Amino acid sequence: MTTRIPHNPGRVEWSGENPGIYLKQNPAQDHYDTLALFFRVVLSPYGRGHAALILGAPERAQGWPEVPNLLMTDNQRMMRWIVDGWVSRMPTFIGKQGLEAMSWLDCDSVEKRPGDLKARYSETLRGSGVSVEMIWQDMGPPLPVEVTKENSATKAHEMYAVFLEAGTAQVVINGTPLPGQVASREFFGRTMSTAFLAFSETWVTPQEDV
Repeated sequence: MTTRIPHNPGRVEWSGENPGIYLKQNPAQDHYDTLALFFRVVLSPYGRGHAALILGAPERAQGWPEVPNLLMTDNQRMMRWIVDGWVSRMPTFIGKQGLEAMSWLDCDSVEKRPGDLKARYSETLRGSGVSVEMIWQDMGPPLPVEVTKENSATKAHEMYAVFLEAGTAQVVINGTPLPGQVASREFFGRTMSTAFLAFSETWVTPQEDV
């Protein structure tokens, strides 16, 4: 049995909240019609910040306003680092033309509306004439997660977080919901919802790679 130690000797890269919403119009299809991630980063080499990364047309090499492919943030330097080092390595986002072509917008405000966490949670970002709202509903119980480098999305970092699955979710831009519904996928060795809250998410470079 591996001995657990009271502290991780690796290097913390960034930490915060990173919930997501991945939607399909047909649960049986292979591809997603909407991909969205929210970021509330409390620690990184480039400071703190917020962002919403929305791909409403993941396979199209176009940005906003032609298609709903955009990233809105109040810390562009931090998010370019996270997109390059993390999002672009995630299996769900690899090869998506919309990720390369998305428009980068400035964010003026971020509003969190937790309410009853089990029933509904939302994040609203506004800026550059655009309003983005991400909504999660019908949450399951908290799930503590520890992911090794070999099993993480980037294959280069360990990841620790608390996840809550959402039964339903929406991504709304300027009042218009993006297409798709919550589906299920194999994640962390179990079947999980494609919409989730992720709190206390921390990415660590293992000691042997520091």
